[in-house]
Amino acid sequence: MKNSRDTRRGRPKSDATRVSSSRRLAPDAEKPLLPPAAETPAQLGFRFPAEWERHEATWIGWPHHTGDWPGKFAAIPWVFGEIVRHLVAGEKVRVLVQSAPHEKRARDLLGRIGVGSSKLEFFRIPTDRAWTRDFGPMFVRNRSELAVAGFCFNGWAKYRNCRLDAAVARQASTSLGYRFFPAEVNGKSFVLEGGAFDSNGRGTVVTTEECMLHQHTQPRNPGLGRPEIEDVLSKYLGASNVLWLGRGIAGDDTHGHVDDLCRFINPQTLVLCRESNRSDANYQPLEENWERVQSMRLEDGSRVKAVPLPMPAPVHFDGQRLPASYANFYIANAAVLVPTFNDPNDRVALGTLAELISDRPVIGIHALDLVWGLGTIHCLSQQQPQA
Repeated sequence: MKNSRDTRRGRPKSDATRVSSSRRLAPDAEKPLLPPAAETPAQLGFRFPAEWERHEATWIGWPHHTGDWPGKFAAIPWVFGEIVRHLVAGEKVRVLVQSAPHEKRARDLLGRIGVGSSKLEFFRIPTDRAWTRDFGPMFVRNRSELAVAGFCFNGWAKYRNCRLDAAVARQASTSLGYRFFPAEVNGKSFVLEGGAFDSNGRGTVVTTEECMLHQHTQPRNPGLGRPEIEDVLSKYLGASNVLWLGRGIAGDDTHGHVDDLCRFINPQTLVLCRESNRSDANYQPLEENWERVQSMRLEDGSRVKAVPLPMPAPVHFDGQRLPASYANFYIANAAVLVPTFNDPNDRVALGTLAELISDRPVIGIHALDLVWGLGTIHCLSQQQPQA
């Protein structure tokens, strides 16, 4: 078995690595922007938009730690570059970098593949790793403004080298001048990663019991049950309806992130991975999730429309099973970017998504190297809705 992500992700960096942002931070960058005590985002009309709604930008963290992809790191910045090349066709890309030299390397690589600087913005906000979906700013929107729902990030309740990542959302919020709403329950920060839920933008979110409710393995919010968690999702994301699946997929060290198995692609429809090989470790949990979805209802009481999405054959490297899944796609303004794995089901997955999402092209991104980092396209991106 491969070493744990503690080793692969490396030690946390010291405060000395902090540098000023290409987008200058406000003088009070370290001070939280607190809402009035009695007001939550939902009370002020904020909601978490669906991913297919118009973006102003996509946030990514430029890769920097070779331990994320041991033996394969040299290929990873080029994969990120290919993703950025498709993103800038329809929106800005806001890139987190460690320093001026790190920014220069990213700019040089992007320039070599033809990505100009007009739609790139670099923020010198240091990170521990590149999985921006889970620690980046989670934007909520009302009729007049954007804000950031400030959830706590604690390294998936498993890894200690997460201090820099945990500070990113607040720093990004401050640099943009947006309100920051720290999510708390009984005075304690509430832990939530962006890959742990998916939203239809109308009030329904989908998540998993394995990730959100487990009290022994990687417990995010010990002592909190389903009612308390649903209350937080309502107050900070505007979610009036929570759909609970069971377990996640094999190889996923986040312990059940939903963005590896089930995603909304419009307000009524979600795609849900299914495994055809009965002897595969994913077969039973995915079938149980499929059974659950059949009786689920949306926020308006209508039935969820579920469409099966295949799984690729198991992907192993260096003796470790990796979380390869077509559900880890990202819906950008100009394209839907889907991870592919040199598998016959690549074509099936791309075709299924192209039939369901007809307003933008569906594009495959080769992800066999990327998934060695235990995540792919959705894991590394976070959308910023158009204001």
